[in-house]
Amino acid sequence: MKIEFDEKIPIYLQIMKAIKQEIATANLKAGDKLPSVREMAEILKVNSNTVQRAYQELEREQITYTQRGMGTFITNDVQKLKSLKKEMAMELVTSFVNEIKNLGFNMDEIIEIVKESLEREVK
Repeated sequence: MKIEFDEKIPIYLQIMKAIKQEIATANLKAGDKLPSVREMAEILKVNSNTVQRAYQELEREQITYTQRGMGTFITNDVQKLKSLKKEMAMELVTSFVNEIKNLGFNMDEIIEIVKESLEREVK
């Protein structure tokens, strides 16, 4: 895992987002073990307390769980993982819609632009 950190966003949030992205793209699956806090800190070249905070927040969101002495794992709750993926998609769509509305497009125009883009992708 490699992250290009944005200095405007807390690092732990960026680590969380990267792990969620790995889950959404199925690079990490239900039950997979994450690197230890120390290993992840070394991989990402960040403070281990930062990784610990990201892991704690992921666990609070029930995306991961910790087994004492064993490590941190991706939840086995497949519905939770599907929900996470949909949530991430909705964030992207909301951001896109807000940006394109700011350009002055209305709903029908936005739908037409999306259709055109999807049709080009299929070809």
